[in-house]
Amino acid sequence: MWEIRAESASDDAAVERLVDAGFGPGRFAKTAYRLREGVAPDTRLSFVAEDPKTHGLLGAVRFWPVIVGRSPALLLGPLAVDPVLRGRGIGIALMQRGLEGARALDYESVVLVGDEPYYAKVGFTKLKPTQIRFPGPVDGNRLLGLALKEGALETLSGEVKRARIDIAVSAQATKLGQLKPV
Repeated sequence: MWEIRAESASDDAAVERLVDAGFGPGRFAKTAYRLREGVAPDTRLSFVAEDPKTHGLLGAVRFWPVIVGRSPALLLGPLAVDPVLRGRGIGIALMQRGLEGARALDYESVVLVGDEPYYAKVGFTKLKPTQIRFPGPVDGNRLLGLALKEGALETLSGEVKRARIDIAVSAQATKLGQLKPV
């Protein structure tokens, strides 16, 4: 059994070990990581699954602010589960908790690059081939979206950009998005 709780700063090293075990160092070359570079995740939507007996982390999920076209959205990931514990529902439970939180915070949509059969379990669907564009190579068959508000995916379109810069980093090639003027 496991418990899901908010991620804390003291979890950073354990979360990094989970992500490294799941995705390896090659993850830093992926387009989705360019959107996370220099940006802090929405800490209100960062959760871990913990073994209540050992207090060891079994999984983790984070959501990152992005702009799609001119619409604020979230980028899900990485979602990491201890490789020996996959298939037990930990990842699904982490996503469900994060998506509940995102709805409560009035986010309208979430996007990700991933396997449709897995993410469809929580409601993600394949986006139209040219509906959104990531700032680098991405398999268009793996672009998925979830509307947190009715109709949000129908109007979601355009280039995916970072919503802000939180940490100064060098050699940035990924554009910064801009919100619509109010």
